Amino acid sequence: MAVTLSDVAKLAGVSIATASKALNGRDQVKASTRERVFAAAQTLNFTPNPFAKALNERRTGTIGMLSSDLDNRFVLPVLLGAEDAFGAGATSVLLCDARGDAVREQHHLSTLLARRVDGIVVLGRTTNPRPSITAGIPVPVVYAYAPSDSAEDTSFTPDNYLAGRLAVEHLLDRGRGAIALINGEPSYSAATDRAAGARDAMAERGLTLEGSDGLYGQWTESWGRQCTATLLASGRPLDGIVAASDQIARGVLDHLREVGLRVPEDVAVIGMDNWDILAQSARPPLSSIDMQLQELGRAAARALSTAIGGASHPGVNRLPVRVVPRESTASVK
Repeated sequence: MAVTLSDVAKLAGVSIATASKALNGRDQVKASTRERVFAAAQTLNFTPNPFAKALNERRTGTIGMLSSDLDNRFVLPVLLGAEDAFGAGATSVLLCDARGDAVREQHHLSTLLARRVDGIVVLGRTTNPRPSITAGIPVPVVYAYAPSDSAEDTSFTPDNYLAGRLAVEHLLDRGRGAIALINGEPSYSAATDRAAGARDAMAERGLTLEGSDGLYGQWTESWGRQCTATLLASGRPLDGIVAASDQIARGVLDHLREVGLRVPEDVAVIGMDNWDILAQSARPPLSSIDMQLQELGRAAARALSTAIGGASHPGVNRLPVRVVPRESTASVK
């Protein structure tokens, strides 16, 4: 039979409440009483129940992570970065996946709060702002990837405007000037933000994007092929293409190769998201914008830890992204 706190209290000659306070290091217990309780616990080989112990502490050392879509490939690196920042063994993480369902999300929130988590990280599936859940939640909440729609919340999201700027600047620095942007769906803030960054980078050099301020479509290889065919059929000069995702970029590369245009000699191509399985196996290997999602997860976790400690910093934090150059944009002599 397992030894209980009641057994320890009985052997030490104290009440259960006093035994609990002594084992949890409370100041209200005399030194002599504490020693007697510890001696009794050692004699009985008593191991405190961590859940019972948590009930007597202000913090439980447990964090909740609420995902909208755990199968989404953008969520996993954010999650890994957050877990890394919380530290192995120092904090327990309870992960829940709402699968984009508002009712399921509320159920998971209730479960996490019943477990007395110290704080919650909310992971979005896109970078579109999402409804805030902070009101009525008794613990700090930090939003990662998808920012909260409330300015009073703390959110972390990649800087998609910067992604568009860097992609265009990368091509311009390699002597390209006739540049097109093949974009994803306009309902995604990532697409509109990337278009704004690309457009501004071109304007600063006195240039405009070929075709329009951005050709919007699906985040797919087929859209990349289709849009590239349309651009080439226009007969306008084209020596650089920014694809708003690596999947689109793969379609771009396929069509250019099919019509006999060389990459990067004839047309340089850069994608976005730096999805290794696509970028590194592309022909040629694809330059891309890395959204640094693990660092985003770490930043969100650090902010939550700070908020649990009593200091919060509301606002949307747009974290830097970076260019990962590969052969598709190599300088041509």
